[in-house]
Amino acid sequence: MDNQAIVVRVANPDDKLFATIITDEMASSAAARGTGIAKRSPEYVATKMDEGKAVIAFTDKGDWVGFCYIETWSHEQYVANSGLIVAPAYRKTGVAKRIKEKIFELSRKKYPNAKIFGLTTGLAVMKINSDLGYEPVTYSELTQDEAFWAGCKSCVNYQILMSKERKNCMCTAMLFDPKDHYEPEETKAYFEENKKSFERLLRFKQWKLLKPFRKKDNKPGSGSKLKSLLHFVFNF
Repeated sequence: MDNQAIVVRVANPDDKLFATIITDEMASSAAARGTGIAKRSPEYVATKMDEGKAVIAFTDKGDWVGFCYIETWSHEQYVANSGLIVAPAYRKTGVAKRIKEKIFELSRKKYPNAKIFGLTTGLAVMKINSDLGYEPVTYSELTQDEAFWAGCKSCVNYQILMSKERKNCMCTAMLFDPKDHYEPEETKAYFEENKKSFERLLRFKQWKLLKPFRKKDNKPGSGSKLKSLLHFVFNF
């Protein structure tokens, strides 16, 4: 796909005719991955378009390509860039990164003092977030707004979240704090240096949470650094 033929912009009320297509693709993508995201109705997505709190992507021929929206929590102290979705035909073209960059820019403009956070199960999104200046954090650093966590009830992993007392789940938490953060060059470099370790950690996390009955023998003197990093990033 030619990335130059794709326009990424702030959504407006005229885009509401795509709301059902967007929410259907969100649900289909979550089912295919075997993971979950908070389900949103077409009406909810349309409201975000009305409010100018969403980013949408199209080809120059008018075909829908991708979408993401803004949610605020804890009296606008926290902002989440949620519901990132790209149409199957346009995945792995770099458009997801462009959408994330645009929604991040919009979030900073509308809520300059808010902490921006996200939850992801994928290494690709972790890389995009790192390029923007996000850092991996424990769940305790996210909003504690009950309305946010209630949105996880429709996720297939909700029982895991609750079994861990909302301290951990399949998703990795990442945060950008405008008052205390590393520069994007630093977080990007850190991710690149530790990419293979993050990939292994994500696989371990999946094994740990989905297979609690499997016990791994503890060998004296092995894995101490890994365990420490797991505890910091994933709060095991």
